[in-house]
Amino acid sequence: MGRGDLSNAEWVRLEPHLPAPGLRGGRWNDHRRVINGILFRVLTGIPWRGLPDRFDSWKTVYERHRRWSADGAWDRILCAVQAGADLAVRIDWSMVGVDSTSCRAHQHAAGARRKKPRVPKKRTAPRHHRPGEGLGRSRSGLTRKIHLAGEGGRKPLAFLITPGQWGAAPRMIEVLERIRVPRPRGGHPRTRPDHLGGGKAYSSRRNRRHLRRGQIKHTIPEPKDQRANRKRRGSKGGRPTSLDSDICKRRNEAERAINRLKNSRAVATRYGKRAFVFHGTVMAAAIRLWLRP
Repeated sequence: MGRGDLSNAEWVRLEPHLPAPGLRGGRWNDHRRVINGILFRVLTGIPWRGLPDRFDSWKTVYERHRRWSADGAWDRILCAVQAGADLAVRIDWSMVGVDSTSCRAHQHAAGARRKKPRVPKKRTAPRHHRPGEGLGRSRSGLTRKIHLAGEGGRKPLAFLITPGQWGAAPRMIEVLERIRVPRPRGGHPRTRPDHLGGGKAYSSRRNRRHLRRGQIKHTIPEPKDQRANRKRRGSKGGRPTSLDSDICKRRNEAERAINRLKNSRAVATRYGKRAFVFHGTVMAAAIRLWLRP
């Protein structure tokens, strides 16, 4: 068993959720070996052509990853793995945190051809396909930003990937709407946490109104300017935000989930040109975290 390979217990949890081979392609190469190759590349960030020979042809590994990224297979696998974790009571819904992080993009990530990604006709393209391949430009160069909602066990629940210059607060609602954990025994998918924590960047009227309508308790500190504005308005400014010290201590769990995710070098730095392939890379890294005990 090599570095980053799935253990037998992890493979047992993952195998039932993998897509079946296509009708035209016949039998696939060793499924487990190819997936280990994908996870090895996600962990180390090496070029696809540099994959060791024990993972079959590099082109086979890359094509499998590209196709699953394009048709949303990685998203469905992550959803199924999360459903199994929820059934085993391994998701801590008591506190879900939101946070974002910037990821540098390699210089070779720019310059993709301006054409739509190839997606099977019978399936719709995921929502993360964006014009311009989602690259942002700043003083530090090309960047991308990952907006994340993580559960109390420091594992990611939902993502949103945007250009690096996009703000965090306007994306919070969209990230929360992507939390959708099915219940295999029946019932509506779980979409709401018991409590939400976030930094001052997420403090806005729009976000707080959305959380109140969804009856989601939240701990989001107010910046100084918002506190001063509320005091100037007097009784019309509303009540001050109360913060529970025990809850505040847990607001770093989302940051720790991001740190675990960015231990994968292909997530910390984007090397590919296509936005949907990078999205699949982040999903594969998240699935790897959920498979661990």
